Amino acid sequence: KHYPPHPSTDTDTAMVLMNVLAHALRNIVNAERRGKRQVIIRPSSKVIVKFLETMMKHGYIGEFEIIDDRRSGKIVVELTGRVNKCGVISPRFDVTLDEIEKWVTDLLPSRLFGYLVLTTSLGIMDHEEARRKHTGGKILGFFY
Repeated sequence: KHYPPHPSTDTDTAMVLMNVLAHALRNIVNAERRGKRQVIIRPSSKVIVKFLETMMKHGYIGEFEIIDDRRSGKIVVELTGRVNKCGVISPRFDVTLDEIEKWVTDLLPSRLFGYLVLTTSLGIMDHEEARRKHTGGKILGFFY
């Protein structure tokens, strides 16, 4: 009996990644859990870079390097073993200044550590910076 070729071996159609940020964060968590020193994330995007910058600022990851491969780019992230979990919140709910606290209690294990990442009219930042700058925005994700 002759079967048609398996769809995954078909060369001219590629799987389109719906949510690159979710994919990137998943990769980081998985690499952390396996005790890797670094992880390669592809494709790269501005949002991913900003999210990683926020994580780096708080010391959750080491340096990262963006590799331009003339396609969508790759990012090599040095891991420090500090990330327990990071994830994306989809859909990107609106978060007002006074709602930030509610989201923090829902998503983070404790008020003492962990950060929500928001995208605001002033750029992508963590929830503490958003509070200082007195702005709300849409929630991108979290890490702790």
